[in-house]
Amino acid sequence: MKKNDVPQDESGLEKSNNKELCYAVNDKGEYTTIQSTGWKPKTIALDNAIQDINERINKAKAKVLNGETSPIEYYMECHKMDIGILASYVGKFQWQVKNHFNVKKFNRLSEKTLKKYASVFEISIEQLKNINYGN
Repeated sequence: MKKNDVPQDESGLEKSNNKELCYAVNDKGEYTTIQSTGWKPKTIALDNAIQDINERINKAKAKVLNGETSPIEYYMECHKMDIGILASYVGKFQWQVKNHFNVKKFNRLSEKTLKKYASVFEISIEQLKNINYGN
């Protein structure tokens, strides 16, 4: 693709003042780099992914507020993690983290375990226990 043909469509990258580095051919036929704000197919895929993430966050929040899951699931979704990633960060097995989604088990977690989760999510233990804390 020629340098002048690199797409500059409006995208999530442009809105966040980030640009993607692309390779293109300049007037001399040499490869060079140019920044792009995005192109339509990629923008659509990015927007769909962000929408999916937001839906998962909202669903997890509703489950916490309804007492169906612990705040750990909500914060995991907010930080775009899955159980495997979260388990590795807190030094637990995946089945243990999944057990911590159980509200009764969450309410019995030790201070040490709560600190691990809070540290991973970069929040206080109070925020971990109450997703509406500080709002």
